[in-house]
Amino acid sequence: MGLKVIITGATGMVGKGVLLECLDHPDIDEVLSISRSNLNLTHPKLKELIHADFLDYSKVKDQLTDYDACYLCMGVSAGGLSKEKYTELTYDYTLTLAKILLELNPSMTCTYVSGEGTDSTEKGRSMWARVKGKTENDLLNLGFKQAHMFRPGAIIPLRSIKSKTKAYQFMYDYFMWLVKFIKLVAPNSVVNTTQIGLAMINVTKNGCNKKIIRPKDILELAQLKDI
Repeated sequence: MGLKVIITGATGMVGKGVLLECLDHPDIDEVLSISRSNLNLTHPKLKELIHADFLDYSKVKDQLTDYDACYLCMGVSAGGLSKEKYTELTYDYTLTLAKILLELNPSMTCTYVSGEGTDSTEKGRSMWARVKGKTENDLLNLGFKQAHMFRPGAIIPLRSIKSKTKAYQFMYDYFMWLVKFIKLVAPNSVVNTTQIGLAMINVTKNGCNKKIIRPKDILELAQLKDI
């Protein structure tokens, strides 16, 4: 039997990259995407749960059972948001779903896409980094069989994937040369969307002794063979 996984944020850049790798992977039998809008994608492995209220899953709990992993890729830029709104979109949405999934799937692996610069102390000056840090810390302490926080840093989107954040897409459209230059001079600091997806799958299959997964770890995990 292959793996059954849940993905959030599949309409975004990282989430779509993870989704495509899961659909292509021979060891994954089913992928459930949870989002507010349709992916406009059909695939024999793909199921979609269109869900409006990310703070209440009580009416759809029966659709969230019997899964091996959740890949929590949903995220927003903090630009222009109050601390309260950013906390709701980042922390509350993530923890609400994670708690339900753990209750229904106690042996589940959880991966969460955070970011380089996340503040694990929750005490730094940067609001977004503190909120991300609290999200990471509370996910790690929930009790998942495996929980890993992905901090990918600079990301190169592959497979014609676009970022929903206009500022990021502008950078990819006009300054990809700079990202590639950074990768040339610091190869362990840049990853691509395919590598993130493969790393998550391999962590689920093979485990990992690190809770915080940084770019160099993603690159290594993406190349892992079965053990």
